Amino acid sequence: MKRAVVVFSGGQDSTTCLIQALKQYDEVHCVTFDYGQRHRAEIEVAQELSVALGAKAHKLLDVGLLNELAISSLTRDNIPVPAYDSTQSNGLPSTFVPGRNILFLTLAAIYAYQVEAEAVITGVCETDFSGYPDCRDEFVKALNQAIVLGIARDIRFETPLMWLNKAETWAMADYYHQLELVQQDTLTCYNGIKGNGCGECAACHLRANGLQQYQINKAEVMASLKKKTGLV
Repeated sequence: MKRAVVVFSGGQDSTTCLIQALKQYDEVHCVTFDYGQRHRAEIEVAQELSVALGAKAHKLLDVGLLNELAISSLTRDNIPVPAYDSTQSNGLPSTFVPGRNILFLTLAAIYAYQVEAEAVITGVCETDFSGYPDCRDEFVKALNQAIVLGIARDIRFETPLMWLNKAETWAMADYYHQLELVQQDTLTCYNGIKGNGCGECAACHLRANGLQQYQINKAEVMASLKKKTGLV
């Protein structure tokens, strides 16, 4: 039996990864992390979606220690979430949570070991990575190698969205006939608003811009998705 663990936040990217994983694996487990994030609604959304989509299990892990160590606008109410600014510098945004993906992928690999899964799937993306260093392909591969060495089990990190832009991520949801669900029922917004979100933060801008590009050029974007991923 082929098993996978999806690092699941209930956002657009991880939900799209879950939708695909359910088509590719016999058994899919979700793992969501409670790190005292600014908007608790994302945990509730993740729980609802994992049930609705048919995951085998959904593990919620308390990693509150990350909140004590990582100072970010996603972990501190007194640090405002920045509105989208097309002229912003290339520095790290205030929404970056230092060490988050290091911790999440490590714990997900331990969980994968426990449930005998062969893969850990994460929705990180270098094409639209918002300046986060722990979303880069180089980082994921390096951590994967270290974990395989450390646990003596060949658990594979999969990043289905790594080289996709947001329009192509929307196309993937549509390919699996779940575009409406992803649009209406996921939570990507930095201000904690489900669906299309606040429309002002960087996450909402990226999401809305990608959807608009897909809707304008559906055939072209779908063809690009299939070329990059091998979907037929």
